[in-house]
This record gives sequence, C-alpha cells and structure tokens, in this order.
Amino acid sequence: MNLLIYKTLEELNQDLADYVIKIAEMSIEENDRFNFVLTGGSSPKALYHLLATAGEHRIDWGKVYFFFGDERNVPSTDDNYNGLMAKKALLDPLGIKEDHIFYVDTTLAPEKAAIEYKKAIDKHFNGEDLAFDLILLGMGDDAHTASIFPHTTLVKDQEVDIASVFVEKLNTYRISFTAPLINKADNVAFLVFGENKAEALKHVINDQEKNYDLYPSQLIDPIDGKLTWFTDEAATKLLE
Repeated sequence: MNLLIYKTLEELNQDLADYVIKIAEMSIEENDRFNFVLTGGSSPKALYHLLATAGEHRIDWGKVYFFFGDERNVPSTDDNYNGLMAKKALLDPLGIKEDHIFYVDTTLAPEKAAIEYKKAIDKHFNGEDLAFDLILLGMGDDAHTASIFPHTTLVKDQEVDIASVFVEKLNTYRISFTAPLINKADNVAFLVFGENKAEALKHVINDQEKNYDLYPSQLIDPIDGKLTWFTDEAATKLLE
C-alpha cells in the first residue's frame, strides 16, 4: 500500500490526474487500450475536469474504455446518477464515443441491471481475466467504498461479480462491483479527503484486527495489483 498525503486539494488532484494518465499511457502501449473504472459522487469532479482539460492531448482517449464501480438506482437523467456526473465533467468534454462507455442500465430492476452490466463487461473482456487497468474508489465517512456499505450483503460477497444491494440506511438499492472484482485490478486508487473522513480512515488503515462489517474499505487489497491512497492532511490527521 502506498499512502500519499497532500497539503491542498489542488496538489492532490494534479498528482492523481498525472497518475491516471501515466497508467493510461502504459496500458495503451502494452495492450492498445485502457480499461478505466470511475468512481461517483462529487469528490472526483475536479479530477475529471483536470483530465478533460490538462490531460486532453496527453493520451489517446479513443483507446480508453470507461466503467463505473457502482451506480445508484435512479434514472440516468437524475443528478445523483454517477454516469451523468462523469458524462458532464469528463466524457462529453473529451468527445468519448458511446460504445466506449459502459453505463449501468437503471431502467431495469436492480438485480437485472447488475446481471446485464456483468454480461456487458464479460463481452468486452472477451474471455480474458477481469482485471481492470485502474479502478478509482472513494470512501464515505462510514468507510463504505463503491456501494459496499457496512452490514450489507456485499461485505461478505466472495464472487468476482457485479451485484445489487439494498442499503437500509439509505432505503434504496445500489448496483456495485464486489470486493473480489475490485481486488483483481492491476491498480486501485482511493481518493479520500476532508476531516469528515478522518475517523473512518484511521480504522481502515491502522486497525490490525480487521472488521469488514464496520469498515468495508478494509476489504480492498489487490491480489497482484497496486493500492494507492490519495489523501489530504485533514483526512489523515488521526493516523498513527
């Protein structure tokens, strides 16, 4: 695990953008494509803007394929739909073709949406191992990541899969990568900042005895890949 701590969000996002572009360049050179899993919520907006501007001419975006680590069970026109935020901040500005973007179809029931999303990903990988080049993750102040929330069925899911999950605290369904699927990635990067994340981050990183039910982000431990935390001083102030 590599823990990077920044004084400002500007420095954090610039370094993370450079990191994404570096991995993209290597993946395209080696495999002629870059399989990139985006994270949702509001935290990555500044990063996506940087990639769409400063990174516009640095890599061949026509060889990048975009996926979503989780999605909210809302219409694709809803402001809470992760795909819409990414579309506005990153995908449309870069002119990414629709067949290079893998959205979750939330017109389907959550369980069916998860099944169909997995089918689309399997088809894209065409029999190859489901190891994404880079998965971006966020972390909530309850230590959830993707839609692996505390005390939900996804915490104990051992399948390399996409699954639907009912999140009781939010009274809604989500569609999410499972931890075993995330852990197959070549690179996993957490984007975590703000004082409200400090308590959760302390437990996720410092606790020797793991409690996945309480702190699901502890589940993320790539099998053969690299794990990097991009954080700020506020989020890391309680670390030992």
